[in-house]
Amino acid sequence: MHKVLVLYPPPTDPAAFEEHYRTVHLPLARKLPGMLACRFTLSVDAGDRPSPYFAIFEADFPDEETYAAAMASPEGQAVGADVPNYATGGAVVLHYDVES
Repeated sequence: MHKVLVLYPPPTDPAAFEEHYRTVHLPLARKLPGMLACRFTLSVDAGDRPSPYFAIFEADFPDEETYAAAMASPEGQAVGADVPNYATGGAVVLHYDVES
């Protein structure tokens, strides 16, 4: 299993981020070929201090090759090109093989 984790720092306009993320970006991301599942949250809690992240997205792929092919596909290119349209704080993308 290969997991993708996208961490979004706080945007300048949280309401605009959420609107675009839910109505434009997530529908694009859900079209990634080979993706097994995805989930996200806009409720990041860091306990007794402010969270360094506003939102988190997770996706599962069967392996790293499938993830790489998905991101190189037209759908993956559309996902990447859309990020600057809503993520004014940028995005940190991590991906890794899951061990048990």
